[in-house]
Amino acid sequence: MNLQKPIRVGAVAYDPKVVTIWEIIKKYFEDSGVPIDYVLYSNYESLVEALVHRHIHIAWNSPLAWVRAQILTRGACKALAMRDTDQGLTSKLYTRVDTGLQTLSDLKGKTLALGAIDSPQATLLPLYHLMKHGIDIQKDLKIIYFNLMVGKHGDHIGGEEEALKAVQRGDADAGAMLDFNWIRFANEGKLDTSRLKIFASTDPFDHCNFTALEDFDPELERRWTEALFKMRYDNPEHRYMMDLEGLKEWRPARTTFYKDLTEAVQKLKVYT
Repeated sequence: MNLQKPIRVGAVAYDPKVVTIWEIIKKYFEDSGVPIDYVLYSNYESLVEALVHRHIHIAWNSPLAWVRAQILTRGACKALAMRDTDQGLTSKLYTRVDTGLQTLSDLKGKTLALGAIDSPQATLLPLYHLMKHGIDIQKDLKIIYFNLMVGKHGDHIGGEEEALKAVQRGDADAGAMLDFNWIRFANEGKLDTSRLKIFASTDPFDHCNFTALEDFDPELERRWTEALFKMRYDNPEHRYMMDLEGLKEWRPARTTFYKDLTEAVQKLKVYT
């Protein structure tokens, strides 16, 4: 009987499939000799608080939750790992081909449809990109937010889909969405590329990561990350979970690509 105390990992339940994902991950780590338990939260603010107050050892954080953890710990946390699909993403600003929008300056006086107010990909980073290029988001634009599941930080992409519908209906002149979702919606027939076009893109950014406090036990960290990185997409037992979670490989985390989001949080006064 293995009575080793498990590592507690927290995540946000943005979809029913999250339970399936974490049951598979839990069994995988038990079979690997690194037992874990998982705790699901309804929102990222609660997840980050749980990490800071040491109710959990590791948090599966959204990019905004990573920034929040950095703020609350004054930088005393570290990123352990992320998916291959978390790296080098962009958000796209798009419009109907009949609007005549060609550049960011053409947005002045127009209506912009965005996702949830706390979505890095569909709100915060696009707005910051506009600000960096001389757009006064208070005076130059009318903004419509589609606040589906606030607290999930845009993981539930319904806000992006509703913004897309608004642009296609003509209720908004332009919208913003993650590059991955542009491809996804096109493949699903929800986005007609003959009627819509991309006219601007944010700088690259990274998405989710596993976050721990700076003083997390180094030996536990080593054993946990070694087990995680041994997951293989060509193993059918691993592939089902990896497909649900949207990755083909776990990678060591990097943090330099959170710079724009960190600045966006400050400029947009997200937590003040």
